[in-house]
Amino acid sequence: MTDNARVLALRQKSNHDIKVLVMAEDHRQRLAFSDTVRSCGFTLVGCVSRAQWQEKSELSNADIDIWLIDSDYDDSVATATIASKSAAVLVGFSQAPYLNEAQQYGKWQRKLKRKLAKLLALPALIDTPEYKGDDTERSWQYVVFLGASMGGPSAVKEFLDNVPATLPVCILLAHHFNQTMIGTLPRILNRHNDWRCEVIASSQRLRAGHCLIAPIDKQIVCDSAGRVILLDQAWSGEYKPAIGQILKNTSDVYGSDLINIIFSGMGNDGSQYLDMVQDNNSQLWAQDPSLSACPSQPQAIIDSGYCGFVGSPTDLAKKLTDYIGERAASHSR
Repeated sequence: MTDNARVLALRQKSNHDIKVLVMAEDHRQRLAFSDTVRSCGFTLVGCVSRAQWQEKSELSNADIDIWLIDSDYDDSVATATIASKSAAVLVGFSQAPYLNEAQQYGKWQRKLKRKLAKLLALPALIDTPEYKGDDTERSWQYVVFLGASMGGPSAVKEFLDNVPATLPVCILLAHHFNQTMIGTLPRILNRHNDWRCEVIASSQRLRAGHCLIAPIDKQIVCDSAGRVILLDQAWSGEYKPAIGQILKNTSDVYGSDLINIIFSGMGNDGSQYLDMVQDNNSQLWAQDPSLSACPSQPQAIIDSGYCGFVGSPTDLAKKLTDYIGERAASHSR
């Protein structure tokens, strides 16, 4: 459904000034829509389920240029699209593949971009950057996922101090931390080593020599091209960020190229999906509970029966260096 006069006016706007609202019931679908809208350079006003849309009164009063709806389109939604002075409403879409299904996801994204390009008479949209399944920009061979909580900063710091930043690895850290204090964590971890640590504030790529820290207030998801995508939604559950949720995502995507290490912390976050981690041939190691300020989190990993190595942060750093060397030697043979 389009309003021709408004579409013509829309074509005069810059991409950034075009406001898009996504309403979809499936989480994977919302992620794919969000990724595509942002890659077009549009402003994403909201990416919500129908229930979330009904709860957010500010969305009901917002001016929205384009609606992408993969949900029930009833009278209340129709009325809202008219009230928002929209130029176009696109309803009903095929199911988006998972982000790690490179070719299928790229095909789905191109199809949506073609629709938008035709609608707005902007053929350049089709050429905007999209999901890439190759590794042309990939500077790393392995992803190292670190999970930590109470007592974690000193343990992770000791680990980073003993891992050469020249290794072909990128590091993703999920640390239960105070929202107001998370900004201090990079300064703590950066001292006396060559790692570049930063809290994730926008979607970006994993890079060798970098340690990206998951935010407390928003979810992240990784794909097989090494993108870390920041979602406009809070973590669900008690722990923030959710170590178990990230561990499952990274294991599904990186498989045997993933090394998971759980450090000092309280509780059992990270132990929820370990059978899946095992099936994906991802490595799982833990800090020695007797050397942890808070032993319950690494102990839960050990008690699962899936933990492949236990040691001090320095031992874990040496194990990582040796493991990568052994893998390299095996590949050369």
